[in-house]
Amino acid sequence: MSALERRLDLSLSIADFEKEVDQRLKRLSKNMKMPGFRPGKVPANIARLQYGQQARQEALSEALAQLFRTAVTAQNLRVAGVPKIEVKNSDNPTHLEFSATFEVYPEVVLHDLNGVEIERPVLAVGPVEIDRTIEILRKQRVRYEPVDRAAAKDDQVSIDFLGKRDGEPFAGGQGKDYHFVLGEGKMLSDFESAVIGMRPGEAKSFDMTFPAEYFSKELAGQSVTFDISVKEVGEAVLPEVNADFAKTLGVEDGDLAKMRAEVEDNLKREVRNRLQARIRNHVMDALLQANPVEVPEGLIHRECEHLMQTTRQDMERRGLKVKELPMQSEWFADQARRRVGLGLILSEIVKQCGLEAKPQQVKRMVEEVAQSYEHPEEVVRWHYAQPERLAEFNAAAIEDNVVDWVLSRVTVVDKPIAFADLMGQQS
Repeated sequence: MSALERRLDLSLSIADFEKEVDQRLKRLSKNMKMPGFRPGKVPANIARLQYGQQARQEALSEALAQLFRTAVTAQNLRVAGVPKIEVKNSDNPTHLEFSATFEVYPEVVLHDLNGVEIERPVLAVGPVEIDRTIEILRKQRVRYEPVDRAAAKDDQVSIDFLGKRDGEPFAGGQGKDYHFVLGEGKMLSDFESAVIGMRPGEAKSFDMTFPAEYFSKELAGQSVTFDISVKEVGEAVLPEVNADFAKTLGVEDGDLAKMRAEVEDNLKREVRNRLQARIRNHVMDALLQANPVEVPEGLIHRECEHLMQTTRQDMERRGLKVKELPMQSEWFADQARRRVGLGLILSEIVKQCGLEAKPQQVKRMVEEVAQSYEHPEEVVRWHYAQPERLAEFNAAAIEDNVVDWVLSRVTVVDKPIAFADLMGQQS
C-alpha cells in the first residue's frame, strides 16, 4: 500500500436502495411499449423483468458515487483517479457494505532553489547557419532518378520484404513497394547494410537480430530472417538555388535576396523556440530534482494511455499501419511519471506565486504561430473563435512564467551550443 493510497468503508441502506430502484422502474415503465398494453400501463412485474437489472445497476452506481463523494468531502480528501469499490462480506440485515480504495493527490512542498545552477544554451544565427539551412531546404526538395547500379548511401530504394521468425512471418515484418533512403536511419542499420550493394532486380535472404532495446518487446533480441528484393534504385538530384527554387519557398517573384531574408527570419524564430525548449527542459529537470514528489499510480496509468493514443495518431498521420505494430502503455511509464510529477509541481508554483497566463501573453503566442501561414489574421481569428483552441497556448504561457520565475532564483550559466546539435542534424 503506497503512502497515497486510502480506504473508506461505505454503507448503503437496503431500504433506501430498493426505494430508488422502484422509482426508477416506474420512470422506465412509463415509456415502455408492449403489445396488448397501453403506454405507461405495463404491469410492474413485467417492467421489472424487462428493466429490473438496468434499474438496480444504475441505482447502485449513483448511490455509491454519492456516498463516496460525501465521505471524501467530509475528510477533505483530494481524490486522484478512479476509486475501486468492492462489496464487503457482511451480515448486516439493513445495509449493504462496501470498501472504496483510491489514491489521493500528494502534498507538494516547494523547496528553496538557492545554489541550483542551470545551463542556458546560446546561439547566434549568422551566414553559415543560413547557408546550411538553405542546403537542408534543397535536400527536402530532392528528387530521385532511377539508375541501373548497386544501391549506395543516400540512394532511395524501393523493395519488397518479408520477415520470418522460426520460419513463420511476424506482425509488421513485411512490405510491398516500400521506399526509404539508405543512411537516413529509417530502417535498422543491419537491414540497410544488407540492401547496400544490391542492384534493381536482385533478391536475397539474410539473417539479423533485433536490438535488445527494440521498441517491440516481442521482437527485442530476437533473430529473424528477411527475404528482400530490390525493385528500384534512385539517385538523389538536388535543385539548383535559382529563381524557381525561391518560388518553391513562397517567394513569388523568385528574388534570391528576398528568399534569403525570409529564410533568416524563419531560422531565427526556429532557433529561438528551440533554445527556449532546451532551457525549459533544464528548468523542469531542476524542479523535479529539487522537489521530489510521489506520483499517484492511477494518474500515471491514465497519462500512459494518453501518450500511447497520441503516438498512435501521430504514426497514422505519417502513413504507418498502427494496427500491425504492437504497442503497450507501459512503454510510456517513465515519460508519464515525469509529466504527471511536473504537472503537480507546476500547479503548486502557479497557485502559490500567481503565475497564471496573461491574455496578452497568449495573444502574442497565437500571433507568432500565425506568422508562418499565408493569412495570419485568419489563423488568429480561428483560434479565438473557440476558447478551447487557446488551451495549448495558455499552458505554454504558464510554463514560460514558471521558467522565468525559476531562472530568477537560480544561477544561470550561458553555454554556446553548436547549430547542428540544436537543430538535431547529423554532422
